[in-house]
Amino acid sequence: MASTSQPLRGKRACKKIFWAVFPHGCFILSLVIYAFLGALMFSHIEGNRKVNLSEEYRKFLQNLWYISRNLSDNMTENEEIFKEKIHALLNTAERDWFVNPKDIWTFFGSLFFCCTVFTTVGYGNTYPVTRIGKYLCMLYALFGIPLMFLVLTDMGDILATVLSKSYNEFRKLQSKILASKLCSGSTCNKGDELKSRAQSKVVINEPLTIMEVLKSQPGIKRKPIKYRNAEIFEMLIARENEHTEPARNKSIERWSSCPELTRGKTMSRVIKNFDKIGKQLEKLDVPIPLMVLVIFVYISCAAAILPNWETRLDFQEAFYFCFITLTTIGFGDTQLEHPKFFLFFSLYIIIGMEIVFIAFKLGQDRLIGLYKKVISFCGEKKMPSKKVYPK
Repeated sequence: MASTSQPLRGKRACKKIFWAVFPHGCFILSLVIYAFLGALMFSHIEGNRKVNLSEEYRKFLQNLWYISRNLSDNMTENEEIFKEKIHALLNTAERDWFVNPKDIWTFFGSLFFCCTVFTTVGYGNTYPVTRIGKYLCMLYALFGIPLMFLVLTDMGDILATVLSKSYNEFRKLQSKILASKLCSGSTCNKGDELKSRAQSKVVINEPLTIMEVLKSQPGIKRKPIKYRNAEIFEMLIARENEHTEPARNKSIERWSSCPELTRGKTMSRVIKNFDKIGKQLEKLDVPIPLMVLVIFVYISCAAAILPNWETRLDFQEAFYFCFITLTTIGFGDTQLEHPKFFLFFSLYIIIGMEIVFIAFKLGQDRLIGLYKKVISFCGEKKMPSKKVYPK
């Protein structure tokens, strides 16, 4: 029986883990599918469009021909004038006149464009030109941006849990070290502490009447009647819950004997997991300097790796590019030569945006707390002082 029960427990544990991870995997998978469908759509629409030579393009060629024709044999005399005219003329040129759309709107190029759309980065070096492409881009962003924020919130809960637990463990370790330093050389009276804890906690091991509860708790007699009644009621509820726990365990065992009931209970747990999204971010309380240090280290690691395939970028330029990307500013002043390699950094971008999002959320909470303190301080200053009249 023991050998057969162990595989069943293993299967149940695997099922629990699967249904616990299911909501997170569902969000990420839906975002990946949405990005791939958008890449196929934009590569077909924008990549197969016909390039029509406009009147501006003909004027550009005509002006370039005039400048080259009026050049004299002596380049030293007209070199500065030639540079100024060529620079002004090239500023009027458009990239679509010289680039084939199929070279820009490949599958990886379109996928990179879709990632910049729903992450709200928007570098500006790749954009739709056709009218239908612009309309579809607006519709694509309308559904893609909320989906991206949902993934950020969901993954932010995981990161918030990891950060909060790590920070709490660090604080516990720090307090233990300080306690060991304080207790070194002197014996700590742990017995008195345990006695005080035992007296402060109310433990009811067997059914008691209300009169017995009153007799066993002398501290209740000194309190007002309404507080005594509330504490008596809470103790009775605790006693009732303690005696009904074995019955609940039996009911849980009956769930496993009926597959239909087990499936329904599992689905209800999955639905509750969806309802818990974003709750851990609200509970997170980590110092802002620690979050700034995490962001700095996170961006520095990418800035050290990125120049390996983007040879035009050094560490400082790569750091600037990663910061502009993760904060979704996206000026577009730094362009990548190999955007398909940067697509492999998609997980890095999502996790980095979550870290920045958590830092912004902490900063927002601190600002709200600061505003509350300032307003309460100003309100106390403006409150008229109460006059005490003699009787």
